[in-house]
Amino acid sequence: MADEPDLDNIQGLSQEEVSNKIKKEGYNELPSADKRSVFNIVLEVIREPMFLLLIACGTIYMILGDLQEAFMLLGFVFVIMGITFYQERKTERTLEALQDLSSPRALVIRDGKQMRIAGRDVVTDDIIMLKEGDRVPADGVLLSCSNLLINESLLTGESVPVRKVQCGGVMDMYPPGGDGLPSVYSGTLVVQGQGVAQIMSTGLDTEMGRIGKRLQTLETEDTSLQNETRTLVRNFALVGVALCAAVVVIYGLTRLDWLNGFLAGITLAMAIIPEEFPVVLTIFLALGAWRISRKNVLTRRSHAIQALGSTTVLCVDKTGTLTLNRMSVARIMSEDNYYDIDPEKTDHLPENFHELIEFSILASQRDPFDPMEKSLKELGDIALTDTEHLHEDWQLVHEYPLSQELLAMSHVWQSPDGEYYVIAAKGAPEAVADLCHMNDDELDHLSHNISLMAREGLRIIGVARAHFKKTELPGEQHDFNFQFLGLVGFIDPVREEVPKAVKECYQAGIRVVMITGDYPGTAINIAHKIGLEDPEKVITGPELEEMDDLTLKDRVKVVNIFARMVPEMKLRLVEALKSNGEIVSMTGDGVNDAPALKSAQIGISMGGRGTDVARESSSLVLLEDDFSSIVSAVKMGRRIYDNLKKASAYIFAVHVPIIGMSFFPVLFQWPLVLFPVQIVFMELIIDPSCTVVFEAEAAEKNVMMRPPRNPDEALFNRGTIGMSILQGIIVFFIVLAVYILTLDRGEDLARTISFTTLIIANLSLILTNRSWSNTILQTIRSPNKALWWVLSGALIFLGLVIYFPPLQQLFRFCPLNPGDILLCIVAGTLSVLWFEVLKWLKGYTEIRILS
Repeated sequence: MADEPDLDNIQGLSQEEVSNKIKKEGYNELPSADKRSVFNIVLEVIREPMFLLLIACGTIYMILGDLQEAFMLLGFVFVIMGITFYQERKTERTLEALQDLSSPRALVIRDGKQMRIAGRDVVTDDIIMLKEGDRVPADGVLLSCSNLLINESLLTGESVPVRKVQCGGVMDMYPPGGDGLPSVYSGTLVVQGQGVAQIMSTGLDTEMGRIGKRLQTLETEDTSLQNETRTLVRNFALVGVALCAAVVVIYGLTRLDWLNGFLAGITLAMAIIPEEFPVVLTIFLALGAWRISRKNVLTRRSHAIQALGSTTVLCVDKTGTLTLNRMSVARIMSEDNYYDIDPEKTDHLPENFHELIEFSILASQRDPFDPMEKSLKELGDIALTDTEHLHEDWQLVHEYPLSQELLAMSHVWQSPDGEYYVIAAKGAPEAVADLCHMNDDELDHLSHNISLMAREGLRIIGVARAHFKKTELPGEQHDFNFQFLGLVGFIDPVREEVPKAVKECYQAGIRVVMITGDYPGTAINIAHKIGLEDPEKVITGPELEEMDDLTLKDRVKVVNIFARMVPEMKLRLVEALKSNGEIVSMTGDGVNDAPALKSAQIGISMGGRGTDVARESSSLVLLEDDFSSIVSAVKMGRRIYDNLKKASAYIFAVHVPIIGMSFFPVLFQWPLVLFPVQIVFMELIIDPSCTVVFEAEAAEKNVMMRPPRNPDEALFNRGTIGMSILQGIIVFFIVLAVYILTLDRGEDLARTISFTTLIIANLSLILTNRSWSNTILQTIRSPNKALWWVLSGALIFLGLVIYFPPLQQLFRFCPLNPGDILLCIVAGTLSVLWFEVLKWLKGYTEIRILS
């Protein structure tokens, strides 16, 4: 076997030197961006205008000595703060656990001894040892190496490992991605061989860190929903203050009772102030993040959830997202005979291909880490079992590694009879052909076979064999008399669920764009398999680089495959799509993807194999690197937005009669119907209804059969607000009519009947607004446990305030007889019956304001 690097004369750094370097340079880690303390999270919650108004109202009630109302109002604040804090801290803890991927452990030489340390403790000038399966902890230069292949896809996007060589005394760093270079980079993965490197830079000075610094120039904007909600709350607050002042003045002047006028004004302000909107937004997004996490998608920024439904273009990284990032043998060729490997029937390999696989395995490591060598061993274990072609008892005598001059490697095995060595070679087909000393005709014929396999997007190696008498082995592979055995083609298989998920994206009006560092042929082949539209249209990195911005902006409208991309090009591509008005969701796993992830409206990073920089730059993190999870997240995002709109419509509708029944009795000098305690009762129904009940509603049947939502469409648009206010006005007039008709029977009885009617109408509004296309009779069959808890809880508490004397006195109610109760039920349900009739007349599906 190849000799281990000579480490006898390497002492490495002393512990004192290490301590001094850590003090001077800091730890080898990327600081977590925007990591929030407990104080910061709490501050974000309470600085919302609505929460400040709630605290102010609660404080006023405490000053007035009405502790019950004060504690109820302030209780809302602390409950929501608790929910938000729990969700945010849960997200932070999950991300902290994922950070371990980008801070691997390292094997270093210090004080002449090898020791395993945390990656964050690596410093410049440390001597590190690299072996198969290791992640490189920092940027460095190779002092020595043997057959070293490193996967640098985190930095380059190219899934094929690159070959490394030792520096030869020149300690210079080179850009990542090139073959035959001595530089190694933080976060990249050793897939074959071994090496010894000296660390040149750590932390923010690494290639990862430099890209992280560039991200600081890209600012994350507030979502339209956040701005819209703030504007709505501000406007309502201004209206509330104006009407509150008007009620105080009117009450005080007409009744000469300024104290009760002040209480009436506060009551109206409570009725007008839409504390539900920020509450609903917070809870919907928090619970939405939890629901999406059950689809193996971690929400990094909860406000991005509502933007999912607007996605028009999904930019997808090919390797590991559309594919399994696991090479497998797809097609083999021997003596001009081709054979396609069926993953389900690998034990039926024809006899004439046995030797090809046999020597492919002999040219690989016994316990391989390289994905291609792994797939060869897996195929051999099944296809060649119980044959003479597996040689567990053979002894590896020598290894000829890949070199800059010859991209092929050979293993020399001890012959069973002891007289011959058996040599197995594999590598680039051209290099293996060179070893076999092929003539021009043979090379032309081989080139034709290679082209046939390359069209299918395969990565191809050649395999050869040789025998050598047991004497002193030659210094070069060329000195053996090799015989060419054939070609082996590998492919990164498409994930089984991807074609269906891509089809669902197209049904939902979402365009899928593939961005990859691989060659066009490979990308086109994958595009055909997953059902990508226009799979023959490709723009390569060099072509994109030559385009001006206007040309690129035009071309990205029709091209869905971008091959041989590098980091700056990905960012430019996302910007071009955005300039066309597209709402871009971008997936990625590497440091090279981070700027594009942050620039896209929705960045989706990979949790399993992604870098910390990519995750910190993204809005969502895929915990299982599965493309179908993205589609599930989009579907969930649309459902959340639909339900948020339903809840908003309900809030508008239910506040109209509350405001009316608070204002009209003051205006016409009637006895007051609503006091602060009644408003609090209503809020006890409204708050869980517009949060828990509507949030739990199942997705509409057509949620993934309609085009993306227009991002410029306001949540509180004219159609929604108009229909909601109409609902509320009709409820108000019916409740007001009941109040006027029963006023001559006594103030307390009129208040009790009208309030009970308002509660029944409120519950009816909940039922009718569960869907604006299906009737109550249809939606009632749709399971929603929270709905029944709210309905039953509201009716039980209503019974208590009517018939339990202490609560009667608090609410200024009196008992109702069966006739009065029947009146309340009929009037309350009639208030929404018109809307149900409208749904039926429209054929259940023509009202599309929420769609």
